[in-house]
Formats: sequence, C-alpha cells, structure tokens
Amino acid sequence: MNSEERQAVALAGVFQAATVVDELARTGHTNERAWSTLIRATLDTDPASFEDIYGGQVNNLRPGIEALESVLTRQQVSPNVMRYGFSLILLMHRLRKNTEMMNTLGQRLGRIQGQAEHFGELHENVIASLGELYQETLSTFRYRIVVQGDPSLLQSRQMPERVRAILLSGVRFALLWHQQGGRRWKLVAGRSGIRRALKSLDE
Repeated sequence: MNSEERQAVALAGVFQAATVVDELARTGHTNERAWSTLIRATLDTDPASFEDIYGGQVNNLRPGIEALESVLTRQQVSPNVMRYGFSLILLMHRLRKNTEMMNTLGQRLGRIQGQAEHFGELHENVIASLGELYQETLSTFRYRIVVQGDPSLLQSRQMPERVRAILLSGVRFALLWHQQGGRRWKLVAGRSGIRRALKSLDE
C-alpha cells in the first residue's frame, strides 16, 4: 500500500466515524462492523502495521469509503456527515498544537486498554471511558462538534458515551491521515488523487 492509499484509508476512517455518529444520533443504531472497527482502532495505539489499525480488511471501512467517495464527487451526501468529517479534521489540527492534551490522551488510552483487556474492547465500561476521555479533552476546545439528531436518542442511556467514543475515533483517524501526509489542501486540489487511491483499494 503506497502513501496515497494509506492517506485514503485513514480519511475513510474519519468519514466512517462521521457516518456512524450521524446514524447513532438519528436512529440509535449503526453498522456493527463499522462501529467495532472504529473502537478497536482507537484502542490500538501501537499497531504492528498500518493495516492492523483497521483489522487488515478494507471492507471494515466500507461505509467510510463510500461516504468519502460521495464527498469527493459531490454526490448526494448527508450534510451532517460532511460537517462532522471536516470538523474532525479541524479538531485534529487543534489537538496537534496542544502537546499537553496529546500526552493526556496517550496516558489515558493506555489505562483504557487495560480496562479493555479485562472487560473486552466493546464493553460498555470501555465505551464509557472513551466517551469520558473525549469529553474531558477534545470537547474542552472552544471549537466543538455539535451533533444533531433525535433529542430523545441523544439523551438516552449510553448514547452520549457512544457518540463521544466515535468522535474520538474520528480524531484518531484524522491524526493518522496527517501522519501519512494528508493535508487539508489535498481535499480541494487533490480530489482526483484520493479517488484513484480509493479505487485501487478494491483492485
């Protein structure tokens, strides 16, 4: 996998997080494979390879790939998904400038990994801890992501934590995208390159 393909995969992860947040907020449900891929990627802070981050199967990021393709080709895409996706990238840039918060995230994720080893990666206690971590770090920035959806769902048991955990995963993939050479200008000037990379993933 070349650098352009890795950038495309990471960006698909960002838009998969945006898609899952939108689905949870509107319906209370989402694709289980998409959900678990994002959570596991967030917990795996030291993967053996790039491919291990998303479980080695490109189809684990299929909803994100399809959403990103729609954004790049300006096809019909949920305005919320587009807004969440670009907001996650903006939030990532704010985070990169805050060394103290980056260190806090790393330390706290290390503790949550221990929790995941005890309870299981998708256990509600782990999701609650990830959601709490997002709330106490990234959501303290002046720029915040406002999630829109069904108010009764957004206020229901465990839903706030689930949404925040996925927002955290979106920032994780945005950081990965930047580490692989992804830049905001490429989202405008380099759309065709990203689309080529996405297409090559299916070959």
